[in-house]
Amino acid sequence: MKKTRHVRADGRYVYWYSFAAPPPAILDVREQARGDEQVELRWNALLGEHVIVSTARQGRTFLPPVEHCPLCPTDAGGGFVTEIPSADFEFAVFENRFPSFRPDAPAVVDDSPLERRARAAGVCEVVVYSPMHDASLATIGAAAVRRLVDVWADRYAELAARPDVAYVFIFENRGKEIGVTLTHPHGQIYAFPFVPPRVEQEHRAAAEHHARTGRCLLCDVTQAELAHRERIIAEDENFIAYVPFAARVPYEVHVAPVMHRPSLAELSRGQRDRFARLLRVVQEKYDNLWGFPMPYTMSMHQKVADGLARPGEHLHVEFMPPYRAADKLKYLAGVETGAGTFINDTAPEEKARELREASPRT
Repeated sequence: MKKTRHVRADGRYVYWYSFAAPPPAILDVREQARGDEQVELRWNALLGEHVIVSTARQGRTFLPPVEHCPLCPTDAGGGFVTEIPSADFEFAVFENRFPSFRPDAPAVVDDSPLERRARAAGVCEVVVYSPMHDASLATIGAAAVRRLVDVWADRYAELAARPDVAYVFIFENRGKEIGVTLTHPHGQIYAFPFVPPRVEQEHRAAAEHHARTGRCLLCDVTQAELAHRERIIAEDENFIAYVPFAARVPYEVHVAPVMHRPSLAELSRGQRDRFARLLRVVQEKYDNLWGFPMPYTMSMHQKVADGLARPGEHLHVEFMPPYRAADKLKYLAGVETGAGTFINDTAPEEKARELREASPRT
């Protein structure tokens, strides 16, 4: 893997990841200087958690026509200027033009008890999977997905080493139903200056389990799924994909190593091969379930970037599709958004059987 870094005229960086072809010639794009929009952390005193205020995101590109997609390669002959200078690339990673965090975020300090605010220093990156506008994890090819795992691992390692980063969150939003603003195949990486509340909740549960049993919680969960087997949708000798026992939405799927691995950095080359294969299988099953590309959010949970050992840190990926049937969306309403308790309209075992029987079968 060869990585080439370039700093643009507006101060943002871009990385070109090449595995076979040489990196593209650099065409400097997006000449605009960074704006001075508000980017800050505000403390929600009622819930004891941060809220990000980023006014620049209000102006981000929203579902443009294909010919104006900012993630498609730029036509160097004078066409629409995009974030991508050439079609001769395999993966591109660049700083988001409309970030929730910025390394150069202005200093904001307010320690009042009810209206605390702080500097939102961190990094938001966009990971472009392919120059092809209509590609996906299921169609870019097995070799490309495997290389993407290496790109994710490299970004995780580099960002986790930064002193201003507490947590590296790799994710993908897919589909208009999820609220994506760009349909070109891409994911994102948020290098948080704090540990997100959902991750902290996972750590508390894992710590309590370890205090009682001396074991990793997710290790025990994966072993229970292997023993029961009714919720597994795909597996190999190192990883399983399963609908969780307490799935929050009908077609929620988790992918996890059956051995204890805190992050991508601890996966061997062979384990990365199998991880990539199973991620691709899950998306193919989603897409083949009803014959259309399944929207979802994909989030990767892994080791915190503070260097401390936590017995419950266990790499896993969570897929959350918004559909409860081929023609029905699962909307989050009062109980979910107001009280924070999910209501699943279906039995996880039934949904696991549907996905297990969807092609490809493993």
